[in-house]
Amino acid sequence: MSLWPVYTGAEEPHDGVAELPEPPPWRAFNGGPVVEPPQDDTAPSPDRVHRARAYRATDESVQLVNAALYLRRPLLVTGPPGSGKSSLAYSVARELRLGPVLRWNITSRSALSDGLYQYDPLSRLYAAGQGPDSGGGDGRDGGGIEDHLRLGPLGTALLPYERPRALLIDEIDKSDLDLPNDLLNVLEEGQYEIPELVRAARTRPLAEVLTADSDRLVPLERGRVRCRAFPFVVLTSNGEREFPPAFLRRCVTLELKQPVAEHLESIVRAHLGELDEQAHALVRQFLDRGRAGELATDQLLNAIYLTRTSGLDAASRDELADRLMRHLSRAPEADDF
Repeated sequence: MSLWPVYTGAEEPHDGVAELPEPPPWRAFNGGPVVEPPQDDTAPSPDRVHRARAYRATDESVQLVNAALYLRRPLLVTGPPGSGKSSLAYSVARELRLGPVLRWNITSRSALSDGLYQYDPLSRLYAAGQGPDSGGGDGRDGGGIEDHLRLGPLGTALLPYERPRALLIDEIDKSDLDLPNDLLNVLEEGQYEIPELVRAARTRPLAEVLTADSDRLVPLERGRVRCRAFPFVVLTSNGEREFPPAFLRRCVTLELKQPVAEHLESIVRAHLGELDEQAHALVRQFLDRGRAGELATDQLLNAIYLTRTSGLDAASRDELADRLMRHLSRAPEADDF
């Protein structure tokens, strides 16, 4: 069944996102003034370009990506390490021409404010000390709050663009217990406030701030941001924790599993070209070993690449490949239950 040919997982870049129907009435946003997307001033990182081109989506992935795009909902992608969770965001952004992917890497110390914006009051205090009375500065009491503030990846993604931006919130399961709940309101409402600018709006209603991915200034009215096109948000998780039901019901959930033989061979082919007999043998070895414990697809890619380029003899190649494809975790046995 294919009712929504927006993201296909195989097409060259196209403007299919412009053909999305109007959002559901409960997911319609009208932020403004419209912000122009960043210009591609620099060449994208070669590794990210390759990951986007080489990604091979399953039919389930394609359908759920399109569901998230149609519903204007975040996509929560779970799966073992190396299963392509983060690469999916780059694949969608490339095919649908959503621009550079905004990335927020989550740690146990990450807070919602880190994703929205960063404000450095100490630098403003220092700048104020360099003002006219100190023989320096520009006479604006430290240069103005906005001169010491920069939007984060989430805050940038929610700017009122005409076309959605792509945002990768990587390894959300590493966060503390509060972050998923803290994200609820922002992702549901598609908006947020910057309190420092809201307070300053009595005298300066319009502020220009830096975004997370460029040195370009964007205007904010009274310290409030509301999206226009809801961003394509991918949250990744290794499945190491459960999320609150209120969080899950606001996401489209995709669970990536270890690929079957045919899909695995297509992944290898996309990265390294046609498979020779040695590569076929390593694919079979990888699948057999996967029954006894967790493996990542990039372990297989590393093994095939080295066996092709190292110049080792057959016995040494086999030994090296065996060491590269060590289990990341042991499969549970019956006695474990």
